[in-house]
Amino acid sequence: MNRTDSNGWIAIAPLAALLLAPLLALAQDSEDGQWTMPGKNYASTRYSGLDQINAKNAKGLHPVWTFSTGVLGGHQGQPLVVNDTMYVVTPYPNVLYAFDLTQEGYPLRWKYRPEVSPNAIGISCCGHINRGASYADGKIIYNLLDGHTVAVDAETGKQVWMTQIADLSEGETTPMAPLVTKDRVIVGASGGEFGIYGWLKGLDLKTGKIVWTGHNIGPDAGMLVKQGTFKPFYDKDTVELGSKTWPEDAWKVGGGPVWGWISYDPELDLVYYGVGNPGPYNREQRPGDNKWTNSVLARRPSDGSLVWAYQFTPNDSWDYDATSAMILVDQKIGGKDRKVIVTFNKNGFQYTLDRVTGELLSASKFVNVNWAKSVDLKTGRPLVDPSKETGASKGMVTNVCPSLEGGVSPVSPAAYSPRTGYFYTSINNLCMDFGAVPAQRIAGTPYIGAGTPYHLGPDSKNLGAFIAWDPKAGKRVWESPEPFLAWSGALVTAGDVAFYGTLDGWFKSVDAKTGEVLSKFKVGSGVVGNPITYRGPDGKQYVAVYAGIGGDPELFSGDVVSADQTDVRPPGDFMKDIGRHTSQGGMVWLFGL
Repeated sequence: MNRTDSNGWIAIAPLAALLLAPLLALAQDSEDGQWTMPGKNYASTRYSGLDQINAKNAKGLHPVWTFSTGVLGGHQGQPLVVNDTMYVVTPYPNVLYAFDLTQEGYPLRWKYRPEVSPNAIGISCCGHINRGASYADGKIIYNLLDGHTVAVDAETGKQVWMTQIADLSEGETTPMAPLVTKDRVIVGASGGEFGIYGWLKGLDLKTGKIVWTGHNIGPDAGMLVKQGTFKPFYDKDTVELGSKTWPEDAWKVGGGPVWGWISYDPELDLVYYGVGNPGPYNREQRPGDNKWTNSVLARRPSDGSLVWAYQFTPNDSWDYDATSAMILVDQKIGGKDRKVIVTFNKNGFQYTLDRVTGELLSASKFVNVNWAKSVDLKTGRPLVDPSKETGASKGMVTNVCPSLEGGVSPVSPAAYSPRTGYFYTSINNLCMDFGAVPAQRIAGTPYIGAGTPYHLGPDSKNLGAFIAWDPKAGKRVWESPEPFLAWSGALVTAGDVAFYGTLDGWFKSVDAKTGEVLSKFKVGSGVVGNPITYRGPDGKQYVAVYAGIGGDPELFSGDVVSADQTDVRPPGDFMKDIGRHTSQGGMVWLFGL
């Protein structure tokens, strides 16, 4: 689904006594001072080698420039910085701005305003958001909400190509950020709440032509499963897993969207991405594992062929999408160097997998989790608590942790520092009651079937936090508590400073080793985007972030749209005061020393 996240507190020891010694993250070449793709590098580490801003001087950070996008709503994603230009993509109507960083006041070089169908507004599950762009081959490439991918000349702002990739009439929208690998633009679609037939596509970088479409569920032919090349680690019988783990034809409306982040290993030539929830929420309408929803998939970017897959939450009973960032690092495990994926799942477990084979190496609870007791490393399956399984016949199942907003928001990616060996992420302390009901699918309309009231999780008075996570010990090193849910992405640098924003409108820097808050500034609206850093033409380091609350928060946070006289919604029971601290906005902020 297109949601953001929330969850709890408790750190629990890892399931296996593994010795994890992080090495340098993949794709950590010499620092060029730019930010050209969503996760900084193919490994999605969101780590920068810049160190002018460090733990000693970060207290002096202050705003040096702001820009209003003119768009209210959820400003997710992140700017790009290529050479001496900053590129900013807004939520719907998906305007692309290019700012000249060499001139005082960073004047606008050009603005590209595409035609975007307003019909996308009614189809979008969880806000009219956009998660960013990628730069490649002289082009800025990004998705429009209405199902198109567009390439724009980075120098002139002229459209190079536009390709329709999704079908609004089926409930497909496209807020995710593309990733470019060699000559392929990799894109996916949202729509798990509309019962789409989920997919990933590879477009030709030069022309925009769709080269391949690989479905995430359904028959092998549609999933691009080739005989002898698809080898999931835990499945001996690999034939038609995407269809025979569903009731007959249920996969046709089974969801499996791709709305999060994509990573790439150039050495293995594999792209990795997470798949979202099955539809509907009422699991009794779709008995079986429902592969490959709630999974990580590895594909060849050239032709889309599926190499391996691993499912985190079989027969998802709680809407635990697996679309969080797949961070690629090298770790020493059991005395051996392993190429691994580290991901913080919406279901509350932090997973480490071998990215060559898909073998699960560890799974640790990073928030309060009670839907499952643990994950069996031998089978790769969670040990589910039967009392927390949901379904229409079960009525209201109470106190499920985490809530369907997640232990971490998949739209808020973690960061990894090879200097500290720690991962940095926003988390949430929210649980739910879950009442499933039968649902009927009508194309282009919600296909959900559940009511899910939320409440504060245990062990804390705070709804969220920003934490440092030690994969060696499988526990938190430190945490910075937040009174509201935490939906900002993370950034960490060679200066040993981590950055994040808060839902009530603060942008903060913290000591990456200790968690000490070094600086904070009120940016006027809640932060649901992801900070970046870059080196300007003047040789100085800057940090940039969007401010603009939206996405899921606008659904339940009360009157945060000050200009809308008809917006008199009461605030959510679990977050009553958010409207006193923020309202919607759309700002780009730059900070420097």
